[in-house]
Amino acid sequence: MRTDMEWWTEVRRRVLTGELSKRGACREYDLGWHTLTKILAHAEPPGYRLSRPRKRPKLEPFLPIIHRILEEDGKQPPKQRHTAKRIFERLRDEHGYDGGETIVKDAVRAWRQSRREVFVPLSHPPGEAQVDFGEATVRVAGEPTKVALFVMTLPYSGAIFIQVFPRECTETFHEGHVRAFSFLGGVPKRISYDNSAIVDGG
Repeated sequence: MRTDMEWWTEVRRRVLTGELSKRGACREYDLGWHTLTKILAHAEPPGYRLSRPRKRPKLEPFLPIIHRILEEDGKQPPKQRHTAKRIFERLRDEHGYDGGETIVKDAVRAWRQSRREVFVPLSHPPGEAQVDFGEATVRVAGEPTKVALFVMTLPYSGAIFIQVFPRECTETFHEGHVRAFSFLGGVPKRISYDNSAIVDGG
């Protein structure tokens, strides 16, 4: 069973690398738009990160050795790489480490997790906009109802426009643009679309 951290990292990786659109992620993982936005904004689930790293006085002097072993492992075939247990044994036998095995395993896991994190630098010049249709469930007359969310953002300035429609279709697609242009006070030079069925001809 996957941990929350593994699930969180998988969603971030697939969306940030372009493997999965934001709209597709909401559908596949049954996420709300707000939840997905939070996942993309934070490398770890809220509450997962400690307010300050745990102090490991016995292990601290040996961390550079652990990191060096793991760095060198990256150049080796998978079968020749160290397990956390083997690193513990080397620290004990070759370097005089007399602490516990568990904190060594934790340190190895933390290092490997940090190397798996995905960072995609984004650059957005002025005048560019992004448009997407998301989904949300709201209560209408007391009944849960799915609605479409037209979202236009200006990444350079951080401006955002959101309009709720009963569904995604050509009419609401056009109406969303008209209202967004009016709200934002102009027409962007360039607009990119995140997997829109309307743009794709669906």
